[in-house]
Amino acid sequence: MHKSNKFKNLLFTLLCLCLFVNTKAQLLDSLSLDTLTGHTSIIEAMKNPDAVIKLVLRRNHLKTFPIEILNFKNLQYLDISKNSIDELPDSINQLSKLQVLICSKTGLKRLPKQIGKLTNLTYLNINQNDLSSLPPQIGNLEKLEILDAWSNNFDEFPATLKNLKALNVLDLRNILISDETQLYIHSLLPKCNVYMSPSCKCKW
Repeated sequence: MHKSNKFKNLLFTLLCLCLFVNTKAQLLDSLSLDTLTGHTSIIEAMKNPDAVIKLVLRRNHLKTFPIEILNFKNLQYLDISKNSIDELPDSINQLSKLQVLICSKTGLKRLPKQIGKLTNLTYLNINQNDLSSLPPQIGNLEKLEILDAWSNNFDEFPATLKNLKALNVLDLRNILISDETQLYIHSLLPKCNVYMSPSCKCKW
């Protein structure tokens, strides 16, 4: 009887472990992510890195991307908006479960090509920055639904945008874009709602 109880306890422990692993691996839906209370302190988050799903560091007076964030392997939602971060690290692809990335108004000047490896990304907000281009690897974001990029300095757009089959919204307002380029963007994304300001009537 004693051995039987020990065996049952072992099975129960293994079952709990499997459930725990599966829970860690599960991606939350957009509503759950939006309503989830996120961590607002890296110091507090570091106490249990594997439990960090949502991290909100808006207006934290950050001057660079905190490299500690890469320790949060289960991170699905990251908001670093309204800081002073002019670039994301090449190692951003380590956040493989990231679904939401908000980098609005941070002074971003470039996006690393490795951002194309964030294949679970559904929402990318890079508006009000100093970006002049998007890396061609942006086309690898097959789950991307919303790309909010208004008020940047784009002067070219990669042909790989056509690969964003899930994209529903592309916001490019408050950017000087010629008639010719606007037509080109629409041709790449015929089923996407593309928002642009009136043409600048210019040719580069």
